[in-house]
Amino acid sequence: MISYDGRHAGWVLRLIQGDELRKLTIMLTAAVMAFALTTPAAMADDPDFLVIGGGWYDFNDDKDAIDFRAEYRSDYKALGFLKPWIGIEATSDQAVYGVGGVLMDIYFGRRWVLTPSFGAGAYADGSGKDLGHTVEFRSQLEFGYRFDDRSRMSLAVSHISNASLGDNNPGTEIATIYYHIPFSDIID
Repeated sequence: MISYDGRHAGWVLRLIQGDELRKLTIMLTAAVMAFALTTPAAMADDPDFLVIGGGWYDFNDDKDAIDFRAEYRSDYKALGFLKPWIGIEATSDQAVYGVGGVLMDIYFGRRWVLTPSFGAGAYADGSGKDLGHTVEFRSQLEFGYRFDDRSRMSLAVSHISNASLGDNNPGTEIATIYYHIPFSDIID
């Protein structure tokens, strides 16, 4: 919910807690899944991609760094809509994260694509932020534009944390700009 607190010259987000958050998450997930199943024409011709990205690691905290990513995103669809992906991420603080998971492309017409994704992998902090465990999970929301040649440019926000596997779970947020290259363009 959004409420005005009367003290600041702007709007302040009020945190949704407990059952409200769970209900909202379930409703949003159901809506996204329902919408995704109604757009098969747009996703029918998508190729597999080599995805290159760069961005701002830990933008919400005090251990910020430059983030670099390379991912392979398959065109194979499990259950008709879930696509596997695998990637590596490194920061300017020598942190390295090998990760893989699933994603779902949700199309708004031919051009605009919303891509929620989830993955798990192994993290080494280098001289960067200690995320509290070797096993880390990444959730991401990405919004992009698809060009005529099927390449894409997108902006993503992701969260990496260990889901409390360790005693310390600070997590981090990353803002990333991606360019998706159809894999067939690289091989041909």
